[in-house]
Amino acid sequence: MQTITVDKVRFKKQLSEIEKISLKNFLFTWKGCSAKGSEDFNLLEYTEDVFAKMENTQSNPDLLVFGGDLFRYITITEDNQIVVGSLNADKELQFRIISHDEM
Repeated sequence: MQTITVDKVRFKKQLSEIEKISLKNFLFTWKGCSAKGSEDFNLLEYTEDVFAKMENTQSNPDLLVFGGDLFRYITITEDNQIVVGSLNADKELQFRIISHDEM
């Protein structure tokens, strides 16, 4: 696994409607949820603060990823990589680029 710093990642400034829906659908599939049944992902809000993302603005504690980290946002880079941001137990923001192997 390659480690990079956030300044090397080029986040998109805006997401199309198709990209927004695709990100939500990816989360449903990745987390193993039913796309029609999970209210958790309906709480995601599109924001463009700093970069475009689908954000967990409610800090919903039910949205856990990576073994217990609190889900914060999902976005797409200019290179069409999916990035998930999360808060760890120490409330530090971390981000992870999801590889094709993890999909």
